[in-house]
Amino acid sequence: MKSILMSLLLLTTSFTFAQQHELVKLWETDTLLKTPESALPYKKGGVIFVSNIDGKPAEKDGKGSVGKVGYDGKIMLTDWVSGLNAPKGMGIYKNNLYVADLSEVVVIDIKKGKITNRIPVEGATFLNDIAVDNNGIVYVSDTRKFTVHKIENGAATLYLDKLKAPNGLYCDKDTLYVLDKGYLLKVDKKKQITTVADGMDPSTDGLEKVVDGEFLVTSWAGICYYVKADGSKQVLFDNRTKKINSADIGFDKKTRIVYVPTFYGNKIVAYQLK
Repeated sequence: MKSILMSLLLLTTSFTFAQQHELVKLWETDTLLKTPESALPYKKGGVIFVSNIDGKPAEKDGKGSVGKVGYDGKIMLTDWVSGLNAPKGMGIYKNNLYVADLSEVVVIDIKKGKITNRIPVEGATFLNDIAVDNNGIVYVSDTRKFTVHKIENGAATLYLDKLKAPNGLYCDKDTLYVLDKGYLLKVDKKKQITTVADGMDPSTDGLEKVVDGEFLVTSWAGICYYVKADGSKQVLFDNRTKKINSADIGFDKKTRIVYVPTFYGNKIVAYQLK
């Protein structure tokens, strides 16, 4: 009996250990970025798009921009496209880069590197993250208005309201995932909401899917979580005491590389997810 119990204990320990993950640092950019809030890898172009707030996060000052960083961590262009205010989350559909910019979503032609449209979102004050589904429908969160808006055919409409402080978004087929003040919510096509995970730092910010049911979540205060299918969480790093922020992450599923904007740290840090 004792040997059987010991075997079970070892098996359980091995299984638990096998489920643990870690982030191994690969590189970091220099600090020439300008309050980077979001990082979005664009494999087709071989670059990482970076949104630069370059000022106060809620101020319409015209100083914001989108930059480009290479996969080697070298900054290619700090201000690839300028003329934004306080740009944050981004999403791509075909040749368009969509950028959340306070009260509007800015559309950038990737090939031309020029702004082609600005889509106003009525009543918005702090548009934060963007997710685009397979049909090109854009979802954008407004953290301070507690809402999520839907953009279809160039027009924005209210999609969800009465949330707590929605930020990170992720589209997965007919499902929209929303980070809402420490909660990860699952929203089906009928807008039925269920909680996937809770108990995270309330500044939840970046959201990326790793595999079905498992996600990477960052909190702006400086934490990165691995959220498992059962809702349990593993802390991958906690930089709160170092005051190193972790904003809207980008993730390359093929290489399993995570790109973390450090906001006031003015750089992007790349990690390998193990």
